[in-house]
Amino acid sequence: MLTNLHVKNLALIKEVDVDFPNGLIVLTGETGAGKSLILGSVNIALGNKVSKDIIRTGEEYSLVELTFSVNDEIIKKIKEMDIFTEADNTVTVTRKILEGRSVSKINGETVNVNVLKKVMGMLLDIHGQHDHQSLLYPQNHLKILDKYAKNNILQEKNELKELYGKYIELQKKLQSYDMDEAKRTREIEFTQYEVDEINLADLKKEEDVQIEKIFRKLSNCQDISTSLAEMYQYLSYESEHGAGTLIGRAISSMNGIKELDEKIEQFKETLYDIDALCRELTGNLVEYSRSLDYDPAYIKEIEERLDTINHLKLKYGRTIEDIWEYRDNKQIYLDRLKNYNYEIEKIKSQLNQIENQMKMICEKISEKRKKAALELEKLVTDALIDLNFLSVEFKIDITKKENMTDNGWDNVEFMISTNPGEPLKALTKVASGGELSRIMLAIKSILAEEDEIETLIFDEIDTGISGRTASKVAEKLAKISKNHQVICISHLAQIAAMADYHYLIEKKSEKNTTITGICQLDREQSVKELVRMNGDGTVTSAAISHAVELKDMADRTKSNLV
Repeated sequence: MLTNLHVKNLALIKEVDVDFPNGLIVLTGETGAGKSLILGSVNIALGNKVSKDIIRTGEEYSLVELTFSVNDEIIKKIKEMDIFTEADNTVTVTRKILEGRSVSKINGETVNVNVLKKVMGMLLDIHGQHDHQSLLYPQNHLKILDKYAKNNILQEKNELKELYGKYIELQKKLQSYDMDEAKRTREIEFTQYEVDEINLADLKKEEDVQIEKIFRKLSNCQDISTSLAEMYQYLSYESEHGAGTLIGRAISSMNGIKELDEKIEQFKETLYDIDALCRELTGNLVEYSRSLDYDPAYIKEIEERLDTINHLKLKYGRTIEDIWEYRDNKQIYLDRLKNYNYEIEKIKSQLNQIENQMKMICEKISEKRKKAALELEKLVTDALIDLNFLSVEFKIDITKKENMTDNGWDNVEFMISTNPGEPLKALTKVASGGELSRIMLAIKSILAEEDEIETLIFDEIDTGISGRTASKVAEKLAKISKNHQVICISHLAQIAAMADYHYLIEKKSEKNTTITGICQLDREQSVKELVRMNGDGTVTSAAISHAVELKDMADRTKSNLV
């Protein structure tokens, strides 16, 4: 459940830090006080997009931080996503909004928005002011039915999704064979030409590197010979000014004085080493120079080979390995073209086989959906009666589509009659805004029993209702809160009176700025807030008595809930 909400520098909120217990939590306040802003901060933590002007004027960033206490099953799922978890099963979700970007963290680890949404989807379910309008779209009716029946159809849906993916791939493959005989002949000729061109080149591994080295050496052969000749002259023993000749003179001078000092003997050894090295180097230069054979015909041969390799690189890939890969893929394509009719029949056979498998699974899914629909019909009908639908009939109409998808072949549409004697009609055509809100609450209350999510948030679920209906909605919320933490923003006194914990959101002026704050009310403060909600805020003994009676009635109702 959500244990703490910390918001900083968010629009009118300077800083709010509030703890939430378990049970039914109701947030109330004057219109424009910022009730939806508090829940909007939760939406930010969910990873939803935010406008750049959400940062409080004069500040550099906005911060939303939610702390949850979760069960071992949720901890296990989060660990599978490689996210660190606290020993006390605490999960802290943080989102910092900066100019032009945001940073999201879970237990201090930075995560991307997709991971953030996935984790938050396990921690809470939020129902916004206009979410009940999603009932106006029949495609959402199928999602609701499948959410109710999820454990019964999950295996089949996963199997169907995998098969459907293969089916689509095979269809794409079949479409690639869509060519006439003339085009196929041209494709065979062109592809065969490319394969033959690469094969005839008879490329060797790393041949391009070796050929380039040889070509570079041969094409610069004359420059190399000239430079080597100059080096030989500089080191020569034959030239009067060559290094070898000068070293020989140094040795002669050394021999004339070596007997005069023991230290000179060490110099002599070093000089002899230099002489040996010089002689060895000049010998190597001569030998290497003789090995240089400037053969124009051989150079031309190497140049032509290099041109061939570079030509293939330009057409088929940057490396010899790329060229081979291109050839292998083209060979596969060529084989397909040559066995065109056989390949088409093979794919059609595979498609037919997968299609038959999909039909069997779709049939199973449809049967299970119909069985789940009967259960859900009764549960929704009972829940709607609890929510003050005096005479209601609710049915789930399941029809078969012409084509299969990865979700089966069922069309699902909710049908309803809210008045005696009226025929069932599509929910999208007959339900008012207030009725849609109650129907969604009924569905949420049922799905909550099937769901592992501990925290449910309702933003003005009471839109379009009043009187006894409001009391029934309050009772339903209280019933849900027996097994879930329920946080509700409301403008109705009947729902606020039912709260286990009542919070007031108010806007204050402070040093030429406006600040939204939140505080928990005790029973006496809650009664005063109920007086405000019931009328114009004038506190009279009659108004207080009525508010107290509302609280007492709510307490009696909650004590009788199972």
